Amino acid sequence: MKLSGLKRPFATAFAAFLLVAAHSSLAVHASSTSHGLSAFDKLKYPADFTHFDYVNPDAPKGGRLSMIGTAGLTTFDSFNGYILKGDPAQGLGFLYDTLMARAFDEPDAVYGLVAHSAELADDKKSVTFYLRPQAKFADGTPLTAADVVFSFEALKEKGTPLISFSLSDVEKAEALDNHTVRYTFKGDLVRDLPLNVATLPILPKAFYENYPFEETWLVKPLGSGPYEVADFKPGTHVTYRRRDDYWAKDLPVNRGQHNFDELRYEYYRDRTAELQNLLNGTFDLREEFTSVDWATAYNVPAVKDGRILRETLPDLRPSGAQGFMINTRRENFKDPRVRKALDYAFDFEWTNKNLFYELYERTGSYFENSEMKAQGKPSPEELALLEPYRDQLPPEVFEEVYSPPVSSGGGRDRKLLREADKLLREAGWTLQNRKRANAKGEQLKIEFLLFSKAFVRVINPYIANLKRLGIDAHIRLVDTAQYQRRVESFDFDITTRRYVLRLTPGLEMINYWNSVTAQTDGSLNLSGIADPVIDALINKALGAKSRAELTNATRAIDRILRASHYWVPHWYKAAHNVAFWDKFSWPATKPKYDRGIIRTWWYDEKKAARLKQR
Repeated sequence: MKLSGLKRPFATAFAAFLLVAAHSSLAVHASSTSHGLSAFDKLKYPADFTHFDYVNPDAPKGGRLSMIGTAGLTTFDSFNGYILKGDPAQGLGFLYDTLMARAFDEPDAVYGLVAHSAELADDKKSVTFYLRPQAKFADGTPLTAADVVFSFEALKEKGTPLISFSLSDVEKAEALDNHTVRYTFKGDLVRDLPLNVATLPILPKAFYENYPFEETWLVKPLGSGPYEVADFKPGTHVTYRRRDDYWAKDLPVNRGQHNFDELRYEYYRDRTAELQNLLNGTFDLREEFTSVDWATAYNVPAVKDGRILRETLPDLRPSGAQGFMINTRRENFKDPRVRKALDYAFDFEWTNKNLFYELYERTGSYFENSEMKAQGKPSPEELALLEPYRDQLPPEVFEEVYSPPVSSGGGRDRKLLREADKLLREAGWTLQNRKRANAKGEQLKIEFLLFSKAFVRVINPYIANLKRLGIDAHIRLVDTAQYQRRVESFDFDITTRRYVLRLTPGLEMINYWNSVTAQTDGSLNLSGIADPVIDALINKALGAKSRAELTNATRAIDRILRASHYWVPHWYKAAHNVAFWDKFSWPATKPKYDRGIIRTWWYDEKKAARLKQR
């Protein structure tokens, strides 16, 4: 069971994409023009490359892919995916081009799309992009530097906090002429910014003269990308049609990609309905996030005879951080001993065995499944970063890194519950008439805020253990819109969330863990982490001049976060479980850092014909 982001599926995906480009020393020479940008590493593809290695450059075009996109989304009310207001449709990212496009077989490289090249200044305080004159929007009007400047200004001034914050140190964008844009940066941490702006969506300035950027609307947007909105019905579906006249379809960054004539995102009220409609053939493809369903629910004729295929696609990215996020803004959760006690009350081993068919591993780190995960005692390099702050840090930071306790798997491990009881007593929460209460006689209460019933079966056994400790715990199940409003304003005790961390983490760390975002509505700092030492170490990570420096800084950050018990960590699985009807084909090589389905698969007419006959 993997938890995905809920709000603004495009804005969140875009921000995650641009943040993967928020890294350290750019692999281009000062004052040189380059066909691509990367952090630390040399670009894999030369200037004259013809296509990415993970595509079939001769893939046929045609057919439709109908699918479930982001898990848990039940409807949409806007085609504006960049503002905090409204619930935008999925798939909006396919409408808009960017200056440069990501290569999904490199940690963080981008190559020319709208811009054929970029030039970084000697002092790294500006970057200039040179646009292709043939770039145009779907209505045939030219895409110019003025549109790039407009997009930047709108996103920085009125975009979601996730987007606008990442642009805070971009001082300005200037159109030097119709096909040249220069971005100027301020501050000291400027290395991240060229890749940030290179991956901003380019919006048509003329379109927004009639449709205010800060408002929601369901008018079909004007874009410059490979798809356009074909039809839609909120709460049911949104369909995108591939543009035959797409100006950039033959560029190296696009060749062999965007092969489906139609992309259709389906919406259902719950996951049970999703699964049944997949098995009934109502739509084509679904990634399964519920382990019990993956283990038991596909025992149907269509799977047994091969009409529906089940594939496990390896995920080589860091698995990120999923867990019960504890809101330390609430007085009851300010003491780390209380938060640690909550960790001891959660029996992962029982949960994994009885609910997940032992398909998962326990998450211990905020950088799980990566070299950035802290292990053992601090290395000399980590100590060099931590020692200046020793008097501000828990002593545990300098010992073996904290890992979640391992239970007996019985569901109510007495040893762990006794340790939780001890921690709560030390924090001033004693048992009074079987109720866990403070000195004022107030009982410790916990509300788990959810938008989906999928986690109820996980939380109920957890609640049983919390009640054994005298804690009044319960679930509050709300609709998606109310859930989003409450999370954005930090109106919750505990909620579940997964943070997606990148191979080269950058400014997303500020959004997740920096003091400046702890009180910023709409930020992803759900736990309210406001620690000046973490702030300083994030700056160290952002200022790293090599992967080794970055790794040492993230390990130091990991140690502090884990010792401070801001969450009860969940579980992870370094793979995607995907079920789909057998009418698609795909390249021999999968992109290392992406599923590759929407971008690189294609509709196979022969398979579809055989499927229809069967």
